[in-house]
Amino acid sequence: MGMTMTQKILAAHAGLDSVRAGQLIMAKLDLVLGNDITSPVAINEFNKNGFNEVFDKNKIALVMDHFVPNKDIKAAQQCKQCRMFAKSFDITNYFDVGDMGIEHALLPEKGLVGPGECVIGADSHTCTYGALGAFSTGVGSTDMAAGMATGEAWFKVPSAIKFELKGKLDPLVSGKDVILHIIGMIGVDGALYRSMEFTGEGLASLSMDDRLCMANMAIEAGAKNGIFEVDDVTLEYVKGRVNREFKVYKADADAEYDETYVIDLSAIEPTVACPHLPENTKNARELADIVPDQVVIGSCTNGRLSDMKAAAEIFAGKHVAKGVRCIIIPATQTIYKESIKLGYIDTFIDAGCVVSTPTCGPCLGGYMGILAEDEIAVATTNRNFVGRMGHVTSKIYLASPEVAAASAVAGRICDPRDLK
Repeated sequence: MGMTMTQKILAAHAGLDSVRAGQLIMAKLDLVLGNDITSPVAINEFNKNGFNEVFDKNKIALVMDHFVPNKDIKAAQQCKQCRMFAKSFDITNYFDVGDMGIEHALLPEKGLVGPGECVIGADSHTCTYGALGAFSTGVGSTDMAAGMATGEAWFKVPSAIKFELKGKLDPLVSGKDVILHIIGMIGVDGALYRSMEFTGEGLASLSMDDRLCMANMAIEAGAKNGIFEVDDVTLEYVKGRVNREFKVYKADADAEYDETYVIDLSAIEPTVACPHLPENTKNARELADIVPDQVVIGSCTNGRLSDMKAAAEIFAGKHVAKGVRCIIIPATQTIYKESIKLGYIDTFIDAGCVVSTPTCGPCLGGYMGILAEDEIAVATTNRNFVGRMGHVTSKIYLASPEVAAASAVAGRICDPRDLK
């Protein structure tokens, strides 16, 4: 029996000729990731278990991004603990104020993940790197601690679902709409502990940013990981970024999948996930009576340069509707700087938006955009659970940057194709 992309990567990293779904393995790791919330717990476990060295100082990444710049004393203490750990073990890839970014945008940008690699991170959206043809998945802080010390992690090999993409997206429709459509179709547990594997001729029309967005939200369908077949788009992206050898893994022709879905990209509409689950999807045009108090454009899902561009093109010559607060968050310092050069930041400010340093802040109800009682947000983030961005009676509608920007201007949820 053949293997899927994920199974081939896991077999290679476990030193095995083949693996099968459900098999327990120990695999060698190419990167271990933590942030300012999860790393302190891992560091405590690392110390408690008596570890006195890391497996490879170049294969650990600590990214201060959730509450950075620090929002309070607790956040400052957490970052200090990470900072001291990084200094103690001379961790190469430590990112703090001034050179940090949102972790799942920063690591691909820095070339820290490449095709065929095996990555764990103490953050559920570590599945983002599957866009590059890597196996990457979120783990608990205890597993992160063990990974930092040993360079290995155990996995149960997942079975897989195949998503065969065909056609091409219409203008003003993006990868966010595709993944919301898929989650709406299969549900938040539709891929539970399975690999979501994306392939097909439609891949050629998806940018790397589209793919990073889609892989990022695989966890919102319950998946162990999301992974894209490596093609010319992938290879062009990693060229000049990934400065080491990597191996491309392609699924066998007789690989076994639990299900196969054919997705016609040309049929995808601007899609919004209504409160309080990412599976609760509707077309944007069905929600024209929803009036947001706040719009957030950013996060590890949609804070990349193409997202800034899409939003800026909609805001150009327009203004945020009265009564709406709009927060723009470029995902990394590089994206922020490029947005300045390209005039996007001027466009945002002229339109009445506020622009923030890179941070996860509002996405998880941390800071920089907390919602009050009964307030409504349209956000390009990845989760809309009860109380996710603030008060338990607040509501979050998940959308693409195009829909979010159009909604900020219209003062209601708006299909960007209908914006006057």
